[in-house]
Amino acid sequence: MSNMMKTFAVAGAVAAALAAQTTTASAQEKEKCYGVSMAGENDCAAGPGTTCAGTSKVDYQGNAWTLVDAGTCTEIELPEMADGSARMGSLEPLERDLPAS
Repeated sequence: MSNMMKTFAVAGAVAAALAAQTTTASAQEKEKCYGVSMAGENDCAAGPGTTCAGTSKVDYQGNAWTLVDAGTCTEIELPEMADGSARMGSLEPLERDLPAS
């Protein structure tokens, strides 16, 4: 194998390794986002009255979270609330859209 081909082979291997590492790192960067999941589709610990994944009672329950890509939580498009005000995801539990006691 010529030196030029060896150089290309090494460069290709390095590029592939870097691409795999970047993809893996991006896939692992997640954060809890409250108030964005549909009823029964939350990740763990959906606040009082719930135990873990899939236990939220209402759509967009404010104290129920789901994992989303880091940096996207407050950008998720959600329908307006019944009173017409905006509904957004949050990095902290919310007091809106809680199930009736």
